[in-house]
Amino acid sequence: MDINNQLDGLAQRLGSLLPPSMGELQQDVEQNLRSGLESGLRKMNLVSREEFDVQTAVLLRTREKVEKLEQRVDQLINQLEPQKTA
Repeated sequence: MDINNQLDGLAQRLGSLLPPSMGELQQDVEQNLRSGLESGLRKMNLVSREEFDVQTAVLLRTREKVEKLEQRVDQLINQLEPQKTA
C-alpha cells in the first residue's frame, strides 16, 4: 500500500472519531492530521522498504569484498614474512 494512501486512510479514520456535532469540521481536521503525520514522518528520516533492501544488498556486497581483500592482504603478508627472515 502506498504511503500516501495509508496517511489518507489514517487521517480519515481519526477524523471519523470526531463527535457528530463536529461533522462540518471533519474534512479540515483530516487535512490537518494528514499534514501533521507527513511532517512527523519526514522528521523521522524514514526510508522505504525498497531503499532499505537495496542498501542491505549493497552492504552485503561490500562486506564480501572487504573479506576477500582481508584474505588477500593476509596472503601477501604470509608471502613476505619468509622473505624477511631469510
